Amino acid sequence: MNKTLLVELRTEELPPKALARLGEVFAAGVHAGLADRNLVQAGGEYQWFATPRRLAVRIPHTLAVAPDATAHEKIMPVSVALDAAGNPTPALLKKLEAKGIPASAIARFEKRMDSKSETFFYEATVKGVPLADVLAGVVAEALKKLPIPKVMRWGDSDHQFVRPVHGLVMLHGDSVVPGEVLGLTSGNTTRGHRFLGDGQLTLTDADSYETALEGAGKVVASFARRREIIARALQARADELGAQVRLIDALLDEVTALVEWPVVYVSEFEPEFLEVPQECLILTMQANQKYFPLFDKAGKLQNRFLIVSNMAVADPRNIVDGNARVVRPRLSDARFFFNQDRKATLASRLDKLASVVYHNKLGSVLERVERIETLAQKIAVRLGANASLAARAGRLAKADLVTDMVGEFPELQGIMGRYYALHDGEDAQVADAVQSHYQPRFAGDALPAGNIACAVALADKLDALTGFFGIGQIPTGDKDPFGLRRAALGVLRILMESPLPLDLAGLIADAQAGFAAGLLTQPVAGPLLDFMHDRLRGLLRESGGKFGGHAQDAVEAVLAQRPTRIDLVPARLDAVRAFQRLPEALALAAANKRIGNILKKAEGELPAPDIALLQEPAEKALFERVLLIAPLVGSHVANEDYADALKVLASVRAEVDRFFDEVMVNTEEPLIRANRLGLLNALYAQLNAVADISRLAV
Repeated sequence: MNKTLLVELRTEELPPKALARLGEVFAAGVHAGLADRNLVQAGGEYQWFATPRRLAVRIPHTLAVAPDATAHEKIMPVSVALDAAGNPTPALLKKLEAKGIPASAIARFEKRMDSKSETFFYEATVKGVPLADVLAGVVAEALKKLPIPKVMRWGDSDHQFVRPVHGLVMLHGDSVVPGEVLGLTSGNTTRGHRFLGDGQLTLTDADSYETALEGAGKVVASFARRREIIARALQARADELGAQVRLIDALLDEVTALVEWPVVYVSEFEPEFLEVPQECLILTMQANQKYFPLFDKAGKLQNRFLIVSNMAVADPRNIVDGNARVVRPRLSDARFFFNQDRKATLASRLDKLASVVYHNKLGSVLERVERIETLAQKIAVRLGANASLAARAGRLAKADLVTDMVGEFPELQGIMGRYYALHDGEDAQVADAVQSHYQPRFAGDALPAGNIACAVALADKLDALTGFFGIGQIPTGDKDPFGLRRAALGVLRILMESPLPLDLAGLIADAQAGFAAGLLTQPVAGPLLDFMHDRLRGLLRESGGKFGGHAQDAVEAVLAQRPTRIDLVPARLDAVRAFQRLPEALALAAANKRIGNILKKAEGELPAPDIALLQEPAEKALFERVLLIAPLVGSHVANEDYADALKVLASVRAEVDRFFDEVMVNTEEPLIRANRLGLLNALYAQLNAVADISRLAV
């Protein structure tokens, strides 16, 4: 019997931020458990459901009884199973007795090589398991594997789950599959919406689950469909009001996990609260109340917001007014924090940073600020920017951490610093740098704008990277507690995308110099450059991003040179890609690899090639070509014309081919051999002036 299976566990309110993940993992676990028992097809389809008070999965084409299967069971090596006369040994007979296999079955044993020995295998028919015998166990096992950090007990029960459970449905077609999970006996009844539904619902079959819940139960069971309904309703209501709404994924997911029958209403707050920076009000509404603020066409916050309610009522005034009353104290707090914070300047707060520990081995936040200030000033000088403004921005960058507003809403760090800096009369470039020095905070985030902001952002990230590498706190595996991978990607993106003509090795050296003697106990420069190049490798290869999507061989060819001018890497990559399309590319890449292998075996320092020691016409021709191209390649590289440099190098192909056809490099005569190696060494330097072309798959 091939029918649809439904499993639903009804609970008290589940954690909203984890709901979607719980639903997905639960459904996948049940399906996998049934697939392992051949009751459903591995990799087959299924649908998961999750509401605040239920997890469910519906799996079509589920068998009532799994088909019989043939199993080949390994018994033991033939040399152990049979004695010299070919009779069963006591060891074999004991093994067969333990497995319930009759001794007469020995004649049907199959001999196969297993590892290095001939081994007996027993072919047996394994009866398929009935769904009713295993479903409860499969469900229980799936629940145990849910990503739940903390479980609880309820009442006098010994059962444990993230929330108390109240009902279990296990339906195969229209038949209840008997079983018990978490102390609940399976049935075919569920409950709909706590207030809008008809109470207890009897499910006629597994296929009608969604229809029954949505009709009489007033519950949209599908998380994805409920989310889509909410998004459409929010957009439609905003359009009606001539406003704009920002459908933030995380907030959409959370409100979807809080409601079973979503309805959107509009409410408002007093216009005078708009005197507070809109970022504060937006965060208050979104983070604390799960509201969707409304904006005008210019992106300015309005004093209206949208509510996703779990109640559909004819007169929503109580809901609307109630939410307005609830949000008012929150907005009042934000206004109070804003007004209080402005009574003291950012500069006056710096002393408080001395009591805030950055890291027990790296000192206080104030000590970090002093390093950032100095480093930002050095970077600004290198960029030809105003060093005093960069230093001022670096000094004030972390001062808002000890304000009341950021203490309440850490997400506003930097943002509030900008507002307070402007209020204090600081230069606009300083204020902008205070806010944007945290950027980019995530993949695709905007970069800081302008050299002052870039200098402070680089100083902030390089100080963190240098400090933590210097105390041995290097990210390993998936562990990166200090966000160093994000900091490294931020440095690379700022250097490459702005672009900024700064040497990464020099920046690291400047950052390292800012730490007190003896504070950094581990090597920094080499390991940190390796770390940065690894991040750059991924950044260049991953699709998306301004400079992503490059082929692996091109990336490896450029990074093999360990470039420290990150701003020039995209141009080198473009040149390499153009070079790969040239007809000479294949031969030169192979020749470059051959030359590299020859030079690796050379002993001692190789001399510059001496024209007086050249004997063969082919080596003389190559020598003349190397002399000709060297200044051209050098000039193109110096002018960052990498494509032209590689085109010049392509012209040497004929002389290289002739050299290897006609010249014996490792000749018996030491001076001649050394001179030819020196010639190849000079050519090798030119061929790799832009990238290690031997790594190209042409």
